[in-house]
Amino acid sequence: MNKLQAMEVFVQVVDAGGFTRASETLQLPKATVSTLVASLESALSVKLLHRTTRHVSVTADGAAYYERCLRILADVKDAEESLSRTRLSPSGRLRVDAPTGLANEILVPSLPSFFEQYPDIQLELGCSDRPVDLIEEGVDCAVRGGQLADSTLIARRVGLLNFVTCAAPSYLERFGTPTHPRDLERHRCVNYFSSKTGKIYNWDYTRDGERIEMMLPGVVALNDSNAYLQAGLAGLGIIMMTDVQLGSHGRDGRLVRVLEEWVTDPLPIHVVYPQNRHLSAKVRVFVEWVADLMASHPQMRLRPLAASLPVELTV
Repeated sequence: MNKLQAMEVFVQVVDAGGFTRASETLQLPKATVSTLVASLESALSVKLLHRTTRHVSVTADGAAYYERCLRILADVKDAEESLSRTRLSPSGRLRVDAPTGLANEILVPSLPSFFEQYPDIQLELGCSDRPVDLIEEGVDCAVRGGQLADSTLIARRVGLLNFVTCAAPSYLERFGTPTHPRDLERHRCVNYFSSKTGKIYNWDYTRDGERIEMMLPGVVALNDSNAYLQAGLAGLGIIMMTDVQLGSHGRDGRLVRVLEEWVTDPLPIHVVYPQNRHLSAKVRVFVEWVADLMASHPQMRLRPLAASLPVELTV
């Protein structure tokens, strides 16, 4: 038995939902498809599929094995691409994860240009503010904000996110406009907490060498950037959000900037990927595309000092 071929056949049977469609897609006799899957089950001593006369479904063990097969087959394809001309036109499934706000405001609107360059890539973009485990969840690469914890990932710094403090006009009319960060202690503020640790983030400000960092008693705390934005628009309180996400909401007056003379710490943006994926043509072209996209965005560009730092490092 060619185990790699058997894996490919098993994956196709699961994707197609049956042996007949899988055999048609693979252009193999149905008996051959059935035999390969049965041989695979025999070699593994595990039942991978439930079979009835009308339906085929995957077992719990089969579902776990299916995910592993996807990764193995993707790695094999990536290795072949890296040694062939197909690296100039990468293809196949690419799983990416990105923060919700960054995906909505920058990545998704720019995807048409990505697919113009790489039409054979099938992108699966997960959008959430929860940091995913790339290895465990089978994600090829991720766009992440903030300082990176020690890990075995490769990271490339591609941009900076700047923050602004703002509120809805309805809130300011009711509670007034703060003129100093300490005024926020007497205001209603909307806090943001980490999806991973549950910790509420501090508010920080700097002006003329004076630095203020404080934890504010918030009226509500959220862990999703879209929900956080909606809380500000609803007039629930003062929010601190990225100037990228503020966008049209600031231009049309639905949100008003406050404390504009004070600067907050910018958030570094990285693209990270597992070390064993560093030769993948798909990952490589996506990382380069994101880096170029950030470099051309006026609100995301690295400062000259930051740009001079090593662009690729192990974290």
